[in-house]
Amino acid sequence: MRALFLFPLLLILTGCNTMKPEQFKNATPALDLFEYFDGKTTAWGIFEDRFGNLRRQFKVDIDGTVNGDTLVLDEAFVYADGEKSRRVWTIIAKDAHRFEGSADDVIGKAVGISYGNSLNWTYEMDLKVEDSVWRVKFDDWLFRQPDDVIINRATVTRWGFEIGTVTLFFTRDATAALSTE
Repeated sequence: MRALFLFPLLLILTGCNTMKPEQFKNATPALDLFEYFDGKTTAWGIFEDRFGNLRRQFKVDIDGTVNGDTLVLDEAFVYADGEKSRRVWTIIAKDAHRFEGSADDVIGKAVGISYGNSLNWTYEMDLKVEDSVWRVKFDDWLFRQPDDVIINRATVTRWGFEIGTVTLFFTRDATAALSTE
């Protein structure tokens, strides 16, 4: 009886995301991951805990390089408190809609599905939290917008419970944007 009560409660607390990339197949402007991130990109982001408290603010300078079916993103993070970090993603196009990614702090492979103006990434990573490291899961959604902007929102969970959200806004170097139009 107790289990029958706990299961629906857990579903309510953790939520059920029913959004699928395929539902955005006709949304524009189209997001071509390799085209968009080839060259210099800048992002500004925040992390909010599950209570909506702003915990971190940061800027990311990204240098993207495409070589065939592989995209390498070299990301340099600078946080509002002065901390700096770096992540290098290697992303492989498996077909027109499916991608696989890896980075040093990502566990296994990130799986991406893209349709229309959207990309959904799911992956696990080890996240430094004060003096410890937490294994967390990301459900990461990117949406390309007019004027060459991408809005990115990621839900971060630990043990199935939401611990926070990351929101980012990407823009490309103006010279890169002009060269592809």
